[in-house]
Amino acid sequence: MAHRVGVIGGDGIGPEVVAEGLKVVASAGVALDTTHYDLGGSRYLRDGTVLDDATVEEWRGLDALYMGAVGTPEVPPGVIERGLLLKMRFELDLYINLRPFTAPAHDFVVIRENTEGTYAGEGGFLRRGTPFEIATQGSVNTRHGVERAVRYAFDLAMTRRKHVTLVHKTNVLTFAGDLWERAFNDVAARYPEVSTAYNHVDAACIYFVEDPARYDVIVTDNLFGDILTDLGGAVSGGIGLAPTANLHPGQVSMFEPVHGSAPDIVGTGRANPVAAVLSGAMMLDHLGETGAAERIRKACDRPESLAGTTGEIGDAIVARLADQQV
Repeated sequence: MAHRVGVIGGDGIGPEVVAEGLKVVASAGVALDTTHYDLGGSRYLRDGTVLDDATVEEWRGLDALYMGAVGTPEVPPGVIERGLLLKMRFELDLYINLRPFTAPAHDFVVIRENTEGTYAGEGGFLRRGTPFEIATQGSVNTRHGVERAVRYAFDLAMTRRKHVTLVHKTNVLTFAGDLWERAFNDVAARYPEVSTAYNHVDAACIYFVEDPARYDVIVTDNLFGDILTDLGGAVSGGIGLAPTANLHPGQVSMFEPVHGSAPDIVGTGRANPVAAVLSGAMMLDHLGETGAAERIRKACDRPESLAGTTGEIGDAIVARLADQQV
């Protein structure tokens, strides 16, 4: 049976790179039953729609969501981010953000808790617009939310090099950091085969640049993970090559490239589809199509040798897939 997948091409180069990703998935021999959703900044500008509850309910019956990139310069900041991306994560409880970073000198994964922290929306204004305005933005951390993210990291480490690093700022964020540290240590005690480490987030930024090979699996909170994963992309060949998975294991999950919609290069053929293709491979892992996923990743090895237009790069990946079967 074909896997039921919702496709959100989005804005800018999003539809272009998604088309290449779907082409590669089909060439890997995996059948998808796709439903396309017109969502993003362009849709919002047309009729004010961001993401309605009926669409979210429809998504619950799917196997996966495959997304390009969303956002247009004409839409005020935060409208699409909170109304579409964060609503999707919160409503579908996509509590794991998984981002792999592979380069000739390193291979590590960041597990970012995806539904809590400063992105949960706790806070507000007092006396807004006056000289005495106050703005608060809290960080929401629950034992349940932290522990399930940490547990996922340890489970993943058991399939890799058996090392997990907690990244936080426990010396300053003494309440949230304390909860994270205690949850991490409690979970670690259940995995005696896994070695552990702790880095303050500012130190981790240095190590990402100077010594990323020290890492295997990193687990961190929502805000720190957002920042670190962009840095991880920068030190692993560029953010244009970085895929991501927003997971709720066993339920519908969403897969997308990290890069933005790049409206300045729409239609030029300059968009690199590798991140979207690799996000498609992560989607296949989620769907149980691990053999096809691994073949796609192998076909994307040496991404620097994949040159040409958006479509030509997609065709080159398809040709590499075909060569594997000869």
